[in-house]
Amino acid sequence: MKFIKQIITITIIVILPFTFCKKEGDGADSGTSSAVDVNSKGIGPVTKVDLGEIDQAKAAKGKQHFDTKCSACHKFEEKVVGPPLAGVTERRSPEWIMNMILNPVEMTQKDPAAMELYATYLVQMTFQNVSQDETREILEYFRQMDNKKK
Repeated sequence: MKFIKQIITITIIVILPFTFCKKEGDGADSGTSSAVDVNSKGIGPVTKVDLGEIDQAKAAKGKQHFDTKCSACHKFEEKVVGPPLAGVTERRSPEWIMNMILNPVEMTQKDPAAMELYATYLVQMTFQNVSQDETREILEYFRQMDNKKK
C-alpha cells in the first residue's frame, strides 16, 4: 500500500505542472504577450542584420540546416517540442531569431520573451552547433516560409 501511495504521489508531482501549460493553438508565442518586444535584439553576438530581398540560395541552405538540426523539435504549423515557427519573422526581430539559435541558454535565462517561451514549453532549446553564417541561412529560410503565407 505504501508503494502505491508513493507511485500516486510521484505521478501527481510529474503531471500536475503540465495541467497549467498552454495548449497547442492557444496563442503561445503569438506575439500578444506582454513579454514580447518585436524590436528586441535578444542577447547574443548578433546586433544588426541587414535584410533585403530574400536570398533564395541562402534559404535553400537554411532549409537543409533546419531539416538536419531543428525539425526534430520545430515545425511551422504545429507544436512539437518547441513552439510552431509560422510567422516567427513577423513576431521577432531578425537579430532576436539569430541570437535565440546561437545563444539559447542565455536567452532563456535573461531575455523576457525567451524566458516566457521556456516557461510555456518547459524544454530548454539547445545549441545545435551552427555558425553565425548558417544561422543567417536559417533566418532566410524562415523569411521564405513566412513570405509564402502572404
